[in-house]
Amino acid sequence: MKAIYVAMIAAGVVLAGQAQADEALAKAKNCMACHQLEKKVVGPAYKEVAAKYKGDAKAPAMLAGKVKTGGKGVWGQVPMPPNNVTEAEANKLVAWILALK
Repeated sequence: MKAIYVAMIAAGVVLAGQAQADEALAKAKNCMACHQLEKKVVGPAYKEVAAKYKGDAKAPAMLAGKVKTGGKGVWGQVPMPPNNVTEAEANKLVAWILALK
């Protein structure tokens, strides 16, 4: 039983570390200037994005494309500009956002 408890704690630490690392990437790429986790700033809250696209298998690729090239009209008339991120960074950011609850 103790081994299971230790494994659960270790898994939690790993997941928390990954979440912090991806939030750090969002901060490093200046995403947090327009987005926050729980409240709308210029763009939608990341948790709103996660809720809107929950269970949508096409969402990760579509959103990663919008992170790279920008977009407008889905969350209002203020456009999101293209972001200077690699494909891997865009995918990592979107995976983090979609995993939020």
